[in-house]
Amino acid sequence: MPRGGKRPGAGAKKGHPNYLTADKIALRQKARDILGPEMPSMIAAQISHARGLSYLVYRDKESGRFERVKDIDTVDQSLNAIEVWEKDPSVQAFTDLMNRLLDKPAEQPQELKLSGELAVTERLTAARDRLAKRKREGQ
Repeated sequence: MPRGGKRPGAGAKKGHPNYLTADKIALRQKARDILGPEMPSMIAAQISHARGLSYLVYRDKESGRFERVKDIDTVDQSLNAIEVWEKDPSVQAFTDLMNRLLDKPAEQPQELKLSGELAVTERLTAARDRLAKRKREGQ
């Protein structure tokens, strides 16, 4: 009878999830249950962020600080300067939306050896070869 190695029928059966996978599936489902109803408003917020944001601020003349206007009725317009501030469109938000809509583009393979690293590698190899040749000649 052979000893060691793979034995027929041993181990978990194909397609059987382990307990960690089952936990992840349960957590994903909980997240979907919570986030699902909020998705339309979150997507709308992401779209407005990708377009750029505008918001109303006032400058308190006493402290000199700018604060966002939450309720226009609470701001005394005679004492405070009111302005509209704009935030530039977010390229990251746009990219994130496009990646979700059209799938993330495939990563392009990059050349591992850069020209500077290649030159250093070649110089080190040549130096090792010269050293080995001198040791052979010296013996």
